[in-house]
Amino acid sequence: MPVILQPDSAAIAQCAERLRRGHAVAFPTETVYGLACDSTSEAAVAEVYRLKQRPSSNPLIAHVLDAAMAKRTVIGWDIRAQKLADAFWPGPLAIILPRRTEICASSVGGRTTVAVRAPAHPVARALIEAFGGPLSAPSANRSGRISPTSAADVAAEFADVDDLPILDGGPCEVGLESTVLDLSRARPAVLRPGAVTTDDLSRVLGTPVAIFASHTQGASPGTSASHYAPETRAELVAERDLAARLAQETSPVAVIAPAGTAVPAPHELFALPRHASAYAQMLYSTLRRADATRPAAILIVPPTETGGLWDAARDRLMRATARRNGSAAKS
Repeated sequence: MPVILQPDSAAIAQCAERLRRGHAVAFPTETVYGLACDSTSEAAVAEVYRLKQRPSSNPLIAHVLDAAMAKRTVIGWDIRAQKLADAFWPGPLAIILPRRTEICASSVGGRTTVAVRAPAHPVARALIEAFGGPLSAPSANRSGRISPTSAADVAAEFADVDDLPILDGGPCEVGLESTVLDLSRARPAVLRPGAVTTDDLSRVLGTPVAIFASHTQGASPGTSASHYAPETRAELVAERDLAARLAQETSPVAVIAPAGTAVPAPHELFALPRHASAYAQMLYSTLRRADATRPAAILIVPPTETGGLWDAARDRLMRATARRNGSAAKS
């Protein structure tokens, strides 16, 4: 069984030493919990891929303390990158640039680039500082599954892994993975939407930022067609079609929808707030709660609002329900 640790100075030091020995540690960030390893150790990176059962082509984000550590991780840290770091770090923005050779090629699927991010969570920052270098980390869940937003989620995902330390930083404040911005292209492009929007990025950079819409795994994690998925069959249903869709179900289903949505018995409503930040924070935990009831299906009424976290949430829901359309890809 994993071991959940209170993140005091002794636990941080213990986990930093474990990382130096080439082993993995689960830690909180403001987005989701991550499964960290030494970015410069092939053996450590291999352990994370093995534990997560993650395809070797799927890159990891290198988590750094600040711009100074980022400059030791990437090549070509320019005025654009510094402006972004000044505006959004520490925070939920990962920046892709060419990687230094010290960063394992295996941690980025053999690519010449790496995404770097300075997380805002104080436990994540304390761990990186104690370790003294970049930590590569995907979300701390088995590949393709719902991302964890609590220490208990991580423990449930890796219940079969003995002695995996999990630093308990409480529930994640943002609840959705970071925005990933590719600065290695001729024109900056968002590869994965998150809390930092294209408007935010364009304002800081003084130039339009494109959105690279892809449902195949590219230079960014979390971009395969099927991802963030519950075990139960899940599908998106427009609010206007929900009553008719429920009438087709002969067994109880779980409905994830905004608070106040009418759901008749024997079906069960798992309500989400109507405010963007609260919706994002609760999305994954709500998916997990609905999945745990083992319903016949999970019907999800997607948000109709647009912009910012709403767009990011809708992106995650599309991927969480992609297997309904026959995709078996994972990341």
